[in-house]
Amino acid sequence: MARQGFNIRKQTGFSQIAIACFVMLYMPIILLVVYSFNAGTSIAIWEGFSWRWYVSAWANDQVQEATVRSLIIAVWASAIATTVAVLAALATTRTPKFKGQTAVFAMINQPLMVPEIVTAVALLIFFAMIKVATGYTGLLYLIVAHSAFCIPFAYLPIRARLQGMDLSLEQAAADLYASPFKVFTRITLPQLWPGIAAGAMLAFVISLDDVVITEFVKSAGQDTLPTYMLGQLRRVMTPEINAISTVLLAISVTMVIAFTVLTKVRN
Repeated sequence: MARQGFNIRKQTGFSQIAIACFVMLYMPIILLVVYSFNAGTSIAIWEGFSWRWYVSAWANDQVQEATVRSLIIAVWASAIATTVAVLAALATTRTPKFKGQTAVFAMINQPLMVPEIVTAVALLIFFAMIKVATGYTGLLYLIVAHSAFCIPFAYLPIRARLQGMDLSLEQAAADLYASPFKVFTRITLPQLWPGIAAGAMLAFVISLDDVVITEFVKSAGQDTLPTYMLGQLRRVMTPEINAISTVLLAISVTMVIAFTVLTKVRN
């Protein structure tokens, strides 16, 4: 009789533990969405269905200003991070192995390995020195900080896409005397775009949802949507925060689904 392999799903209590984990993970999110439609002001007592808090959030000037600022930062950060990630991915996958390649990979992914609070404090000190020297306190600091933090999130799917691509077409183009730039634009880029789009969307979501780095780096009057919500939580909690959170959740889920689809394109 053949010996059966180990199957975690057949272990005693697996189903119960899995269900408990899913309940703990998703029940708070479900309640958040449900109570965003609460007609009353309580976040824990249901008083009827209403779009009141979505209308309130839409008409709130502070929410509008914070949303626009968040989108500006996220768009610029994702664009910069994706551009740098593409160059880094090409340098680590389309060049012969060199001494220190592992160290380079670790440096690129440093924001993933170091606690975010450490990165935030380091950026706070660094940018404070620049602010004192230049007197500039604009959004550029937040854009640079978010870009640096988002690079590894864009880099990993792009690098994975490059590693999974067939090199024969690139080699054939090079044999036909195509320049490296032409090989990239005509051969590599058309195959790489799903990875680039996936990395850009992932960087966008990370930037849009970031609180810790934003809270440390931003100057007065530069609240993003997440930091605005954090400030409101410190004052008074209303279902308006639930409504804003639900919209952010919908955006994030949409982007993650698109990211998943794109990473499977031509695989």
